Amino acid sequence: MKKHKQAGPADELAFASIEELAVLLARREVSSVELATMFLDRIERHNPTLNAYLTTNREATFAEARRADNRRRAGRSRGPLDGIPISLKDNLWTMGVRTTAGSKFLRDFMPAKAATAVTHLWRAGAILLGKTNLHEFAYGVTTNNPHYGPTRNPWDAERIPGGSSGGAAAAIAAGLCVASLGTDTGGSIRIPSALCGIAGLKPTFGRVSCFGAVPLAPSLDHVGPLARSVGDLALLLSVVAGRDPLDKATLAQPRLKAIANVRELSTRLRSRFTKKRPLRLGWPREYFFTHLEPEVRRAVEAARRSFEKLGAIVEEISLPYIHDDDEPSTAIALAEATQVHKSAGWFPARAADYGDDVRKRLEMGGEIKAVDYLQAQEVRRRAAADFAAAWTRVDAILATTVPI
Repeated sequence: MKKHKQAGPADELAFASIEELAVLLARREVSSVELATMFLDRIERHNPTLNAYLTTNREATFAEARRADNRRRAGRSRGPLDGIPISLKDNLWTMGVRTTAGSKFLRDFMPAKAATAVTHLWRAGAILLGKTNLHEFAYGVTTNNPHYGPTRNPWDAERIPGGSSGGAAAAIAAGLCVASLGTDTGGSIRIPSALCGIAGLKPTFGRVSCFGAVPLAPSLDHVGPLARSVGDLALLLSVVAGRDPLDKATLAQPRLKAIANVRELSTRLRSRFTKKRPLRLGWPREYFFTHLEPEVRRAVEAARRSFEKLGAIVEEISLPYIHDDDEPSTAIALAEATQVHKSAGWFPARAADYGDDVRKRLEMGGEIKAVDYLQAQEVRRRAAADFAAAWTRVDAILATTVPI
């Protein structure tokens, strides 16, 4: 479902960025109702093949779109997100809209509250097109959901979109929404973003509230945006980030300064990085480059050369404890996920209602010993110290998202 093959006259805006659509809305060259109609029509045509959406509600979407158009006509626009059609991963609470978490026994769960990050988006005027498919309970990387069916990669329906936010990534890549909000515990935003060819961000832990996100492993869970570009990610992050009294893990820091458009973001970056203070990128010797397919290696090396041509300095860095982090991070996720499901009364009471892969992981989590969990957390602290040391030398680290 490539853009140049699918985009016709009625769909010409399906692959536009938030900034581009915001300009058109401000100029009254298109309305929010027209955008909602276009995306809902595309969902109706393409979702039977892709299975990116689990829930849509045309009536509710059009009502939101009409309110956005009315605000704009009255000179009360809420900003660049007002009237922009988005989707939400279906493990984020939406008041009055079902939130399944991709599970069998939450099929009819209607939250009484919305997730904090979702509330921020609604207050900014974003329009909800629907809730997207995911790996069951966000506990996997394929989005092969045993209860609602697999999501297909828009570029090749025989391939997976990645997971667990696979429905969100597929919807964006296929022009079925402008952007989305997902969750990431062990790659669940980054992996599908990479496999579907879009942009995704796992924010700093505590930067975005996880209240209202069905938990997987609380000390590893993040809520973050998926979109077409880094500029769109910056805009979305500036809206959803911030301290939340409902999530004690959120950082006690001022809200991020709002990003209005890509030009503003570029201006900020140019003011920070100059010839006297160029962008410094770390090239990690360990872990990230040990098992790459040749095509992936060529791509990341090409990216390095592009950064260098733009004036960035790339230097090798060492992250010695990252080698030890793979198995310990698995131990943390397994133990915490099983505790979450036991505390909710779901497991093992409803073990038969889980898909095979998730049920097996929950069983494995019950076998993690306390000493192994604590040792894994210690290795995690050491790995974090490696990164903290790297940040004293470089501004960012250049690496692959997935090795294949």
